[in-house]
Formats: sequence, structure tokens, C-alpha cells
Amino acid sequence: MKTRTLLLGLISLLTAGFGALGQPANPPKKESPPDIYDETADGSKQVAAAVAAAQKAHKCVLLQFGANWCGWCHKLHRLFETDQAISEKLKADYIVALVDVNKGHNQELGAKYGGQGYGLPFIVVLDSEGKHLTTKHSGELEEGDHHSPQKVLAFLQEWASHKEN
Repeated sequence: MKTRTLLLGLISLLTAGFGALGQPANPPKKESPPDIYDETADGSKQVAAAVAAAQKAHKCVLLQFGANWCGWCHKLHRLFETDQAISEKLKADYIVALVDVNKGHNQELGAKYGGQGYGLPFIVVLDSEGKHLTTKHSGELEEGDHHSPQKVLAFLQEWASHKEN
């Protein structure tokens, strides 16, 4: 009986030991994408600067509210930068500002533009005078595991015509 118990204990130890063999002692950390939001910026000042630039350039303002930990925020930002048609539309018709809303930061600003209840990111479009035109949850622009370039471009085209009222 003692031999049997000892044998079962030995088998259990060996099994546990072999299970750990394939695991690295310190698994490699997945690299985070670089921060795109300034977590210390005053969102109201960012908006004021964007509106001032939009007035001079006769463009709309596009505010992307999000956080550095938000994967969808990074996906949308990457689409803005890498899709040629979207990038050109943004440069031609918008002043873009990325507003951090992590951990309560700039929450009142997001609420001012109707972003409460939305997930991240959400987009706000202002005319060149700072008048609020629309708030869009980016989930409406998604297609599977990414944002639809066609939906994003259509949204940008729709609101670019409202540069000045």
C-alpha cells in the first residue's frame, strides 16, 4: 500500500514537472503600440487650438476621443494614417485632435459632445467655428475585427461639406 501511494505521488510530481517544460520561465511580453493620446493634455485646450486652426484653414474639426489602452482606438488611428483616401480626406477637410478620456480624464468634455454611453473610440465633428455637428460611435463604422474604410470615408465625406455654417 505504501509503495502504491509513493508511486502515485512520484507520478504526480513527474507529470507536473513535464507540464512546465514547454513553458518559458518568463514568457515574452506582448509589445504595446506607442501611445497616441496625451494623457496629461487638457482636452478643452486641445479643442480650442483645433477650432482656431480650423477657422484659419476653413476646415472642420474631428475629435477622436479614446485612450491608449484601447485597441479599437489604435485601429482607427492606424486607418486614418495608412488608408490613402481617408488620410487625404482628413488632410484636405479636417483638423484632427486626439482627446484622452482615460480614467475620468476629460470626461466632462466627452459628455459635452454627447459621448456618454458610447464605448471608445467615439468621434465628434465640429464646424470651423466650433459648433457641434455630430457625434459618432465608431462601432457603427466597424466591419468584423476592423473599421470599414468605406464607411469611415463616407462619414468623413458627409460631414466635410459642413465646414462653415
